[in-house]
Amino acid sequence: MLSTPLPDRSAFPSSISDVRPMTIRYGIIGSGMMGREHMRNIGLLEGTEITAVSDPHLESRELAAGPYGERCRAFADHRDLLASGLCDALVIASPNDTHAAILRDVLATDLPILVEKPLCATVDDCRAVLKLAEGRGAPVWVAMEYRYMPPVERLRAELAAGTAGRLKMISIREHRFPFLHKVGDWNRFSARTGGTLVEKCCHFFDLMRLLAQSEAVRVYASGAMDVNFLDERYDGRTPDILDNAFVVVDFANGVRAMLDLCMFAEGSWWQEQVAVTGDAARIEAFVPGPARFSPDGRERMSEVVISPRTTKQPVREEIHVDETILAAGDHHGSTFFQHQKFLDLVRHGGRPEVSLDDGLKSVLIGAAAEESARTGRAVDLG
Repeated sequence: MLSTPLPDRSAFPSSISDVRPMTIRYGIIGSGMMGREHMRNIGLLEGTEITAVSDPHLESRELAAGPYGERCRAFADHRDLLASGLCDALVIASPNDTHAAILRDVLATDLPILVEKPLCATVDDCRAVLKLAEGRGAPVWVAMEYRYMPPVERLRAELAAGTAGRLKMISIREHRFPFLHKVGDWNRFSARTGGTLVEKCCHFFDLMRLLAQSEAVRVYASGAMDVNFLDERYDGRTPDILDNAFVVVDFANGVRAMLDLCMFAEGSWWQEQVAVTGDAARIEAFVPGPARFSPDGRERMSEVVISPRTTKQPVREEIHVDETILAAGDHHGSTFFQHQKFLDLVRHGGRPEVSLDDGLKSVLIGAAAEESARTGRAVDLG
């Protein structure tokens, strides 16, 4: 049985961290694939320790906790983890449909929380969580890793600097591999995930809001389940999640955004492409997928291209990220950079960069897109 390797901090340049601050003890609730990605990235930060994991699935929690030996206790129930007193901060990376119940327990503590996207599988559950969190002193950060991809951060900086001029259009394309196998294959069903346009694409709807600096007012989607999982059956049930879609989102300030999603395109040279177009220039970020889908099995660097309207020659820049960071997860280093900021918040206080309200609104757009894809009608968000 494979185990999650402990990170080699000595491989990092001193610029990542030159001092050893007070150790922050992390508890991981949900130790499946994404939970272990969080653990690998936390392990790359100085002054951190994984002291507890919880997961009802025995193999998952043993796989996660095993490499840490006696330094990390494993629990079958997250409530036992909370009662242990072993943690200074929590990461929730359990299946989508478990978030609401877990958050009801975790919000009653005074521990900082990073909760994986989507905040919850349904809009109603998201709203209930926001109400429970009212008046809470400790921060809750919703994990929207795509904000922290270095090429996307560069695109955001150029947009903020006015390089594109007045923003008019946003285009996001993700052509990638199908959903991976998870415990119980919970990610095959809309009832547990919220649907593909919630589960996978809330990242992109969050990014659209961030780039547009406005709120969505209308959503139209066309999507289907055309290729993936057509022959799979689980206790007589057939998977029902979309594997491709186009989604158009209109924003209150007049910006229009489009998502082009295909989940049977693991051979794509660029997994994600994000473009913003204004009246002065177009700025594009190109992001490769995980190394295992590269023709040579190696990590590749991302690129940013700026194409001004006044010249014919675009400006192209390769964005370099330490390969050890890239190898720690499937999100082009963004999980690591997000955890840097979350750790700073835990140590020094402040406000989460991605709030519970941000989490709600990304799910709201995703749920509207799912409804539109089912009904063929546009959905107004009043």
